[in-house]
Amino acid sequence: MFFAFFGTVVIAGIVGYASERTGFTQNGVIPSIIICVGGAFLFFFLRVMFGIGFSAPGWNAILSSIGALVIVPTHWRK
Repeated sequence: MFFAFFGTVVIAGIVGYASERTGFTQNGVIPSIIICVGGAFLFFFLRVMFGIGFSAPGWNAILSSIGALVIVPTHWRK
């Protein structure tokens, strides 16, 4: 579980950086990474506490990071 936690952080950071570099988001590199890591943390702890998620922690990290990038910035935009 220790390695899954840090793997989640690393994968979320990579997804945040890649989404900014490819033009998927327009938030800035650091805000995108922070949003992705926050979403991945949330989903990781939901998986640990309630067992919600996919079987592989990597898929959970990728999908939760993308979901956070879609939900968080669009919530604050007009």
